[in-house]
Amino acid sequence: MAKPCKTAILISGSGTNLQAFIDAVASGGLSLELAVVFSNNPQAFGLERAEKAGIPTACIPHTDYPDRATFDRALIGELEPFAPELLILAGYMRILSPDFVAHYSGRILNIHPALLPLYPGLNTHQRVLDAGDKWHGSTVHFVTEELDGGPRILQGRLEVQPGETAEELARRVQAVEHRIYPEAAAWVGSGRAKFLNGQCWIDGKLAEEPVIFDY
Repeated sequence: MAKPCKTAILISGSGTNLQAFIDAVASGGLSLELAVVFSNNPQAFGLERAEKAGIPTACIPHTDYPDRATFDRALIGELEPFAPELLILAGYMRILSPDFVAHYSGRILNIHPALLPLYPGLNTHQRVLDAGDKWHGSTVHFVTEELDGGPRILQGRLEVQPGETAEELARRVQAVEHRIYPEAAAWVGSGRAKFLNGQCWIDGKLAEEPVIFDY
């Protein structure tokens, strides 16, 4: 039986997506080895979540470094002893440098609260409401140098409810994230989903569109 994929989770805040991974592994529903949780913020509550779950933690305040490239080189040095095969960005509020992305090319995942390529960037829930869209959701994608632009793996989709606020919509989308992010990570960890030649392949076929789960 194949060994679970060694995974590093990068956080900056409370770590709700991290908790989804911890819970999924603990229940036996996710075959990943959570090797380390890293934060650029010493006050991140997610570090406490990791410690409570018995996962090693590491932290380097980004404010200790003069620029992004220097910080990311230090981050690589911090991660390398854990030999991660997969990196999960879970509320990690740093734009990665090109050298960092290249170092872990095809091994970094992010989740974005929109149905990419719609609504990259911030304030996605309000933008969806303002546009009167019928559908909203979240996208798990491979990370490339293009912000929110890497090849998409999996989307969780839900219908926008009449009269709901951006905050209400955000809560529903976050619940979807907690389900699809571990699922997509499992696909990559097992080799079912792969990053090849700048594209996503699933089950040996080019995935020009992401797999969509409706909720």
